[in-house]
Amino acid sequence: MPSADLNLPDAKSHKPRSRGAGIRQPERTRQAILDAATAEFSSRGLGGARIDAIAKRAGTNKRMIYHYFGNKEAMFLAVLENAYEHIRSMESELHLEDMEPAAAMRKLVYFTFNYFVNNQNFVALLNSENLHRARHIKQSRRVQPINHPLIETLQRVLGRGHEQGIFRDGVDALQLYISIAGVCYFYFSNIHTLSTIFARDLMAAKALKTREAHVVQVVMGYLRP
Repeated sequence: MPSADLNLPDAKSHKPRSRGAGIRQPERTRQAILDAATAEFSSRGLGGARIDAIAKRAGTNKRMIYHYFGNKEAMFLAVLENAYEHIRSMESELHLEDMEPAAAMRKLVYFTFNYFVNNQNFVALLNSENLHRARHIKQSRRVQPINHPLIETLQRVLGRGHEQGIFRDGVDALQLYISIAGVCYFYFSNIHTLSTIFARDLMAAKALKTREAHVVQVVMGYLRP
């Protein structure tokens, strides 16, 4: 349930936007496999995922999967890279550096929360990779270049906010982003247990809006001088 007044980019799936009818068939096949693998890995984890099931979801055969990705673990890494690339590309569309610092920060927090609302696959994939102690993502040459620009942008926004006297001094952009992601991620990674032990449907529309507002208040409250 993204906040309509923020004009947030649509973050409802990990599928990249269509590049038109001119896209080559090998690219379509590879992306179909990636989408199918994302669904399979997020629902069953790396250990439970099956190549046969991914092939069936993608409408292809195992030979094509091995042709594009080599093996299941390499495909899992490609899925993780694709997931990170998707959220970072969506964040870049927020154009945070074109906004006033306080508005930019609110928009980032709203976006992050609603990204997890609409991309439960991402939460599941992160859970799975953390069980493996980041064994696969450590092999990636792309993941750091994909993720670093966000922190650099955030540091510049924080610097402008401090210069204007609306943000406290000495805020580390990486620590702040981990906190933003953490207060959003924990809610969804533990949504089932939290809903059960507190006897409340935390995925209900009202509960989501309440949590969204709380997260924004927490972050903006911390940033005040």
